[in-house]
Amino acid sequence: MNLNPIQENSTQKSIAPSLIISAIAVGLGFAIRLVQYLSNRSLWGDEASIALNIINRSYQELLTPLSYNQAAPPGFLRMEKLAVQLFGNREYSLRLFPFLSGAIALLAFSYLAIRYSSKMAAPIAISFFACLPYLVYYATEVKQYSSDVAIALLLFILLTSFRNQIILLALFGSFAIWFSHPSIFVLSGVELSALILLPVSHRWQWLIRRFPVYISWLTSFILLYWVTIRPTLTNDVLTGSFEDRYPDSWFDWLWLLDAFGRFFYRPLGFLGITDGIAILAFILGCIVLYRQNKTYLLTLISPFVTTLVAAYLHQYPFRERLILFLAPFAILILSEGIAWVIQSHLIRFRQTSIIGLFLLGILLTPPAIAQGKVFIKPNYVAEIRPIIKHIQTHKQPQDMIYVYSSPGTNPFRYYAAKYQLSPKNYKIGQWDIKKTGREKLDQDNLQGLKAEINQLQGQRVWFILSDTSKVEEETILAYLDRVSDSIACLQQPGAVTCLYKLPTQF
Repeated sequence: MNLNPIQENSTQKSIAPSLIISAIAVGLGFAIRLVQYLSNRSLWGDEASIALNIINRSYQELLTPLSYNQAAPPGFLRMEKLAVQLFGNREYSLRLFPFLSGAIALLAFSYLAIRYSSKMAAPIAISFFACLPYLVYYATEVKQYSSDVAIALLLFILLTSFRNQIILLALFGSFAIWFSHPSIFVLSGVELSALILLPVSHRWQWLIRRFPVYISWLTSFILLYWVTIRPTLTNDVLTGSFEDRYPDSWFDWLWLLDAFGRFFYRPLGFLGITDGIAILAFILGCIVLYRQNKTYLLTLISPFVTTLVAAYLHQYPFRERLILFLAPFAILILSEGIAWVIQSHLIRFRQTSIIGLFLLGILLTPPAIAQGKVFIKPNYVAEIRPIIKHIQTHKQPQDMIYVYSSPGTNPFRYYAAKYQLSPKNYKIGQWDIKKTGREKLDQDNLQGLKAEINQLQGQRVWFILSDTSKVEEETILAYLDRVSDSIACLQQPGAVTCLYKLPTQF
């Protein structure tokens, strides 16, 4: 398979503006990720849940099913464990590998766009990749989704630019499978597309020559499945959370259309009406690439096909962050659609389509503005760390801490150990207002909370609510205010603590 660039050779003068814009977009994309990384936000629920596994387990124990309903590739977990051992148990260490993966992904994507996309589409694609929200966010999240993107891009480059390097393909592919679960979809998809594009008379020769590569990939995947994936599938909570994300049958076309539409909302990150415009641009991009470079189009969509097949087989959910690795390929396609409109004859001004520029502005401006704000105010989820620091500084020896049952309980466990809070001085609640099915303040709805804090009556108690909804926070604090007057409160983004002197009876 030969992936030829869409654009023809041109003069250096005509290429320069495209390269300059691309370089600026790469620089800004890296700066956004760096600023967010350096903001050093507190770990939130999912991050803390996997961090507790990383810091409390040995390398060997990380091969067994993880606690707190978590799952991650063993290669990713080992890189995280190594970072903690080298640089200490801190947020910077835990987020280092995802951050480096985000930077590598930015460079790898830029290489692909400049090498294979049209001259107009390349800077557009790089600009999208630099600032679309979930690609930025997961580059500083203690999860495997940033490395999924980087590995998918590196595999795509390897499979398209180094196709005859049999040993390299076998080794890197086998290695990647242990670092990224969806890497198998990129490997199988791109290889199948190459096989389809070959003349029928050449296919057996191709399969025989690449047989060692496929055997190495298959052996690596079977070993991974047997050692880590199969034991994880016994976790009913984890597997049950995916059940509603699968189609009901092979003929469930409504699910397919819904999954396709949701993809542009998340993980691509086009919100409101812009997701519909992005879908239109994607369809146009498919048409443009079909006319100009069918090989490139088939290769780009091949990972989508294999991932969807896995979804129809109920083996891999086609939803949200689990398919973030597909985002780069969609961006390359939709950017070709936008570039075509810009270069079309629709209401032109100085050789440029006003409609095309308007389309680009609608899609690119919101994420660009949102990510630009990161330089002024980085994004935070649930800032429980300053809450715990505040309590540690101001609490009296006999004070108790009550942590409301929520995604914030594991972050509390993580920071409680770091700041050496004694388990004798805190209680992690089990009652959750969401489990009652109602989120309003009434006597019946709060019986579970009353039962738990009854055990703390007569004491000074720091109540912590982290990563809760506004309704949960208002409901619980309103009840506590009825029971006793708050002595002090500290509000942080996504987290709050209030100190109460509880009465002896209530």
